[in-house]
Amino acid sequence: MYLIVGLGNPDAKYQNTFHNVGFRCADALCQLCDAKFDKGECRAITAHTRINNEKVIIAKPITYMNLSGESIWELVCKYKIPVGNLIVCYDDADLPLGNLRIRTKGSGGTHNGMKNVVHCLKTEEIIRMRVGIGHGDRDIKEYVLAQISKQDNVVLQEGIDLCAKAIYKFCSGTPIERVMGEFNKR
Repeated sequence: MYLIVGLGNPDAKYQNTFHNVGFRCADALCQLCDAKFDKGECRAITAHTRINNEKVIIAKPITYMNLSGESIWELVCKYKIPVGNLIVCYDDADLPLGNLRIRTKGSGGTHNGMKNVVHCLKTEEIIRMRVGIGHGDRDIKEYVLAQISKQDNVVLQEGIDLCAKAIYKFCSGTPIERVMGEFNKR
């Protein structure tokens, strides 16, 4: 069983912001699997599906970004998900727009949502898929909550779609090292 979590903020005003890239990755995976978010549990909206005969739970925590780890912890406990079968997807301002970077461990860095995930799960050994949002010279706090332009959205969507394909491949049984080799942009 796998747990795939996209980080974001639940209010409609955040829907088209850079900080909701994780939610969009979860949506893209649902579209790829023909799954639907139809359940509320553990302070998250979830979709349950199968990929290559494996059960996959796709979740979007409704705890708001900075408390995402609390919802993830509840889901991990409820379904007894091994940490190696958990993937967290989120935005990364230090990566160029649309780039995908997959890692198997590390701190939360400057991302408060991921910091909370690491804190709540008490481990840095969490597979994470980060989609670049860039930011240039702009103030990061304002930038992540800014509305995404149509032009930026086209490039960003490519990274989101890559993320969904990488998750699908991992849940199909491909080792994470091979997925990283194929999908990490150099």
